[in-house]
Amino acid sequence: MFDPDLPYRCSPDVALRPEPFGALAYHFGTRRLSFLKTPELVELVTTLDGHPDVRTALAASSVPRALHGVHLAALAGLAEAGTITPR
Repeated sequence: MFDPDLPYRCSPDVALRPEPFGALAYHFGTRRLSFLKTPELVELVTTLDGHPDVRTALAASSVPRALHGVHLAALAGLAEAGTITPR
């Protein structure tokens, strides 16, 4: 279960391919393709590893405060898919 008070990182089994809308994330283990639908979400996923927890990463990101809930929900989905994993 995703917990934004814990540290996460982009899975080492995932490759991100930048796209104009955000990025495609391919998980080599599960062969699952996920869409990161905004550049802000891509930034957040790629910088998770540099923060002590998800909330701190979100606060340091360019994501507007009003959209933090939306991005937390997106990260929960990415955690469920294995795109991001706990550190």
